[in-house]
Amino acid sequence: MDATRSRASFVGEWAIAGAFFLATVGVTLLVVRELRTTPSPGTPSATNGPVSAAVPPGAVSVPALTLGGQQEVQVGELYRDVAQRIDREVVLVKTVTERGPLGTREVRSYQLAGTRFILVLEPFERGGEPRVAAIYVQ
Repeated sequence: MDATRSRASFVGEWAIAGAFFLATVGVTLLVVRELRTTPSPGTPSATNGPVSAAVPPGAVSVPALTLGGQQEVQVGELYRDVAQRIDREVVLVKTVTERGPLGTREVRSYQLAGTRFILVLEPFERGGEPRVAAIYVQ
């Protein structure tokens, strides 16, 4: 006796294959969307200019800033840790709030003994705490 396949199992196999295909397309679309919206850290900006319009054109970007004594601010640090260490002699001159790709971006200008420096604060992930994204010195 020859065993024949029922038509129902053939349709079921195609349904499972179709579901896997749709899941693969869905995951691919999510990955492409994330790659479009999140710039990689090493990618230079198109204009090679400052991160924000609030940063003056003559400002120079630095990876770390020593504020005298043992106080140092580095790119990537949590702002709440930096705020606790900043000396009382540092004067906040101006704050500009903008919308960044992952949340609110703050550009804070400070003055210390005739030197002006700017901290750009923004979260490095959605819903994350603000971190020092850039340091500029004038």
